Amino acid sequence: MKTLKKGLSIVLILILLAAMLTACQASVTSEASDSTATTVSDTADSTQPGTPPDGGMGGGAPGGSTDVETGTGAYVLTDGETLTDGTYTSNSDDENAIRAEGDITASLTDVTVEKTGGTASSSDASSFYGLNAAILALDGAELNISGGEVTATTEGSNGVFAYGDAVINITDTVINVSGGNAGGIEVAGGGTLYANNLTVNSTDKAAIRSDRGGGTLVVDGGTYTTEGTNGAPAIYSTADITVSNATLLAKDSEAVVVEGLNSVTLNNCDVTGNMDGEYGSDDSNIIKNVMLYQSMSGDAEEGTSSFTMNGGSLTSLNGDMFYVTNTDSVITLSGVALKLADGTDLLLVAGNTNERGWGTAGANGGTCALTLSAQDAEGDVNVDEISALTFNIEEGSNYVGAVNSDGTEAGALDMTLSSDSSWTLTGDSYLTSFTGSLDNVTANGYMIYVNGSAIN
Repeated sequence: MKTLKKGLSIVLILILLAAMLTACQASVTSEASDSTATTVSDTADSTQPGTPPDGGMGGGAPGGSTDVETGTGAYVLTDGETLTDGTYTSNSDDENAIRAEGDITASLTDVTVEKTGGTASSSDASSFYGLNAAILALDGAELNISGGEVTATTEGSNGVFAYGDAVINITDTVINVSGGNAGGIEVAGGGTLYANNLTVNSTDKAAIRSDRGGGTLVVDGGTYTTEGTNGAPAIYSTADITVSNATLLAKDSEAVVVEGLNSVTLNNCDVTGNMDGEYGSDDSNIIKNVMLYQSMSGDAEEGTSSFTMNGGSLTSLNGDMFYVTNTDSVITLSGVALKLADGTDLLLVAGNTNERGWGTAGANGGTCALTLSAQDAEGDVNVDEISALTFNIEEGSNYVGAVNSDGTEAGALDMTLSSDSSWTLTGDSYLTSFTGSLDNVTANGYMIYVNGSAIN
């Protein structure tokens, strides 16, 4: 009997151990199942339309953070989708009314887009990445827009924005932007935008603009107008921008600004600027029509700023036609009808007070290569002691004006006058070198000095 009881006890112990082991396995399986469910749920949430992409551009934009804030989208397009007619709105903070993201191609036809509520939580993110823009394309998306109207009235709500490796093609669209820190059409972070026959009105930033990281912006036809602030030129470039056959008007600002290693090329455009302020006053704000400079903010890589204009007209209603400071620059004019404001200069190349952080005072002059090619130009040229100019008059050009007529010795001031071009003096002129024939100079009783010695 003792042996039997002992055997039964062993069996009972084994049964109890088996039950305990089964319970433990059930507990482990339950925990694993819960963990898997949580992971799936998180993944689903992270791929919902409108969620900002992870990371940013490789290495981040020049001078900026690698954190890219793009917000959400009220309507997020899918691959192959076309929206026709209809009105699409956004009234939430940090939200695009329409958003195209990822490896998709989508289209808008005669669509009305209204960004009339909700502000940007970050002014930098709205300028750099398209946070709160009315329409934003990013992360490789291609967006085609035809017709329709875009209205953006809130803080940081740019009109149509291409960021990163996105491409926007937009034609025959009306864009009205009136919110703070916002402009009409924009590229940044390497984005690309092709615009055809747009009507763009902006009251706070440029009608055609770019920001940190630059990109490519090509415009053909249309009308681009700004008013309301001297911070709203028709074009502000930290990218490569080409505009052809268009009308550009800045009612209270410079017509064009190019910053750093970037360019603006204008072909057969009519361009007018009317910068607010008193020309020739003693304050630090130089009144000008086209400015090439480096702000040192990190928004544009340092290098040669370029402005090229072929045909068309360039009008300054207030201020010097061109101003270069704190950067190397190239200005090329061919067949342009130049119209200067009364009593202003054709070109000023000079340092600045550094009140706005543009380099170090006393060492922030400009370097400019100005070329007139088949170009008539009138107006004085002035270059200060810490700046340099190479002035080429060629291909049948005719220049009327004086160079450093007050006797200032520029850092360097070299002029080349081709045999088929002419220079008519309106005052004594002071150079560091002159290449050409004096037979092509009409002195009008004035003298040309090279390194302090008269040569005529």
